[in-house]
Amino acid sequence: MWMPCLVRSRDEAERPVVGLGHELVDDYLGFVAARARPNTLLAYAFDLKVFFEVVGKDPTEVTAADVMRFITAQRSSGSGPNVVRLADGESGLSARTIRRRLSAVSGLYGYLVARGDAGVAENPVPRGLATRRTRRRAQRGIPLVRTPRTLPLVLAPDEVNTLVAALRTFRDRAMVEAMVLGGLRRSEVLGLRFEDIRSGERRVFVAEGKGGHQRLVPVSSRFFGTLAAYLDAERPQEASTDRVFVVL
Repeated sequence: MWMPCLVRSRDEAERPVVGLGHELVDDYLGFVAARARPNTLLAYAFDLKVFFEVVGKDPTEVTAADVMRFITAQRSSGSGPNVVRLADGESGLSARTIRRRLSAVSGLYGYLVARGDAGVAENPVPRGLATRRTRRRAQRGIPLVRTPRTLPLVLAPDEVNTLVAALRTFRDRAMVEAMVLGGLRRSEVLGLRFEDIRSGERRVFVAEGKGGHQRLVPVSSRFFGTLAAYLDAERPQEASTDRVFVVL
């Protein structure tokens, strides 16, 4: 039985290559690599790896019943009854995570069906559960996974100060302040280079944002003060990388 194993490498042009050890799945990941960013490619590969580890079948043998069992398995907690999500107190993965993984699986089978030579006649991921239609107005089907629509939680200034005070290094404080005070994502903070820091303008240039977009972000002077302390006292002098944040 095929067991997926995620392998990362680079081609001759230094572009990321990701495979799971199956010809059809790897062809699809190559298709995704040509259309999406590297982080999206890795997310798709990991989600497909999880799916086929749970299902335990060859991609050409997966049915809608297997997809339903996968949803049930993701809903149940694999860490015991005492482990719950902090967001809502329930067990298992969140609805957004399950829906994202189903999207990756559906994309794979949509690609295989479009190819026409993979031995897959239809997509095993249902679009939704069928409902009874009325004569007056057609109703939509019930989605497989309902995702809640929630508003973002805004931290109060005292909560931000408590969070930053709990960090032990200037490096960690600067990284958190870039996210809290500038709205940068984690990957964007880790990807910052020295040429991206514009202290005089009190702005940061994000070269590789989500979806490949670039932007200039104004950040509070508090971040630049903490960043200066990190560069003076903590960043190793022998570090040769142009990345700002490195292991101490």
